[in-house]
Amino acid sequence: MSSGSLYPSEPPPDSGPGAEAPRVVRHVIAVAGGRGGVGKSIVAINLGVYLAQLGRTVVLADANPAGADLHTMLGEAMPRAGNDEDAPEEEELTPIKTQVPGLLLLPQAYSRNSTVPLRPGRKARWAFRLRQLDVDYVILDLGAGTTPATLDLFLTADLGLCVTSPEPPSVEATYRFVRALFQRKLRRTLIKDRFKVRMVERAQDPLPPLPSPIEMVRAIARYDTSVAELAAAELAKLRPRLVVNSARLRTDNDLGTAMCDMSRRYLGVEFDYVGHIEQEDSVWLSVVRRRPLLIDSPTSKSARNIERIARRILALATTREQTKVATPVPIVPAEPNLYEVLWTHRGASDEELRRAYKRQREIYQKDSLPLTSLLTDEELARERARVDEAYDTLLDPIRRRAYDKSTFPEEEAGEQPPRPEVDAALAAERAMLRAELAREIHPETEFSGALLKKVRQSQGIEIEEIANRTKISVSHLKAIEEEDFRSLPASVYTRGFVQEVAKYLKIDPAQVSRSYLKRHRAWRQAHGVDP
Repeated sequence: MSSGSLYPSEPPPDSGPGAEAPRVVRHVIAVAGGRGGVGKSIVAINLGVYLAQLGRTVVLADANPAGADLHTMLGEAMPRAGNDEDAPEEEELTPIKTQVPGLLLLPQAYSRNSTVPLRPGRKARWAFRLRQLDVDYVILDLGAGTTPATLDLFLTADLGLCVTSPEPPSVEATYRFVRALFQRKLRRTLIKDRFKVRMVERAQDPLPPLPSPIEMVRAIARYDTSVAELAAAELAKLRPRLVVNSARLRTDNDLGTAMCDMSRRYLGVEFDYVGHIEQEDSVWLSVVRRRPLLIDSPTSKSARNIERIARRILALATTREQTKVATPVPIVPAEPNLYEVLWTHRGASDEELRRAYKRQREIYQKDSLPLTSLLTDEELARERARVDEAYDTLLDPIRRRAYDKSTFPEEEAGEQPPRPEVDAALAAERAMLRAELAREIHPETEFSGALLKKVRQSQGIEIEEIANRTKISVSHLKAIEEEDFRSLPASVYTRGFVQEVAKYLKIDPAQVSRSYLKRHRAWRQAHGVDP
């Protein structure tokens, strides 16, 4: 086994040709991030609760090098170690039951005469045994930092989740984490070839500590093109998922998307944004009460945020979307075209260009949160000038036509420009919802507000889009989905609203209105409201 490998190349000594093949965990999900206190443990615990509530068997593994905390947040007592001083490192992994059915806990262990917890991530045998647990999911809470053990466990997980918060130190730590992740990944790939390892180290010498992966790939290209191409391919495989916790403002909700764009452009790392969690007292109270948020306050906004994040992660874990690899970064620097500068597409309308420009101007501000640690003041001024140039050129029809002809001369006249791709997390979520709806919708289906919302989300349609087309107010559309019957008008108007929504979603208007109005009438009768 090489020193950069997490799992042994051979099974443990106690297995043999006649031994029964061990069960393998279906999915390992790692939760990490560069900075402490951003909510990684909260995300890990509630993700485990969500999966357990779906009937899966889940093990939460506390692998935080800073110390044990999952047992306290779950209201469990810290297990006592045995008399053998070395037992915790070598013993078989025995998760303990929690108060949540289907959710098991593998707590952090301490050894005698030591003030720090054991770090099982450094033990290849521990990681091998982790994979043999007879469960559906293992969720690793890796804590903060960029230790080799943390990076190795993150890299070898089936799906890695980075948690950040809308603060400059947290954003910078997230970028630092993925820089370290790529450096570790490349070293693990080349570890058996000492000549290439030394060559990469020489290429890295002129660069600052933890350089941008793009800078690193291009520095390697000056020495060996084939190794640079290998490094670019490994970088393209690096696809962590991103969660923004403690969102308070509207701009905080947009931070995740902006970080994904900036990471792709300046680091070459392709994040998948899976959602944000709103800042609420319910999150703090759930920690104080030692109960997972999804159990302590399941109807809170933050709990609903976590449920959607968990649904997307489940979709990524169970569909083929997560196997898609980004296009490797070019080893020779190339200037982006003006559409790429605005993060838009060639078929963009004038209104789309204006929105794209406004968004980029908000990002490329001094002390911009998503740009923390990425650009110097001089580089920021240059990028702002480039954004202005792109907007002025593309919003002028004559200049835009001339630019398109000079930049894309090989395309045939009338060819439709490509539309932007939907990110993998959204695509996976919609694919999973469509598969579920194919089983749920039949001639006898009773349509509820939640089911209508599910149909809408599976098609990637926003409420505002329906409102613009049907002229039904957003407040009424939300009331339909949330079954807030008190906010809906008389039945005759509600029937018309529901039928229009059904038509827009391409489902049977008669069946939808009949079953939905049945629920509407039942509520009115129960609350003594006149029809």
